[in-house]
Amino acid sequence: MRRHLPVRFWVEVALACIGAGCLALTAAWPQWIEDIFGLEPDGGDGSTEWGWALALCVATVVCIASARRTWKRMPSVGST
Repeated sequence: MRRHLPVRFWVEVALACIGAGCLALTAAWPQWIEDIFGLEPDGGDGSTEWGWALALCVATVVCIASARRTWKRMPSVGST
């Protein structure tokens, strides 16, 4: 049955997707900040990107857990 999910659920899902995308981007292209923005905060070794990727990975896990909790708490249509 279809559930009527709040906006919060969709924000959590979107943030989880963005975090996972940034992690994949860093895995595929470790110096993306240097190439896109022209900045070298870490001297070109990629540690800044991996730091961001790690932080976003943690945020992704938190957002997924929160979205799952929201999903489980929402009753299905037709349930009593």
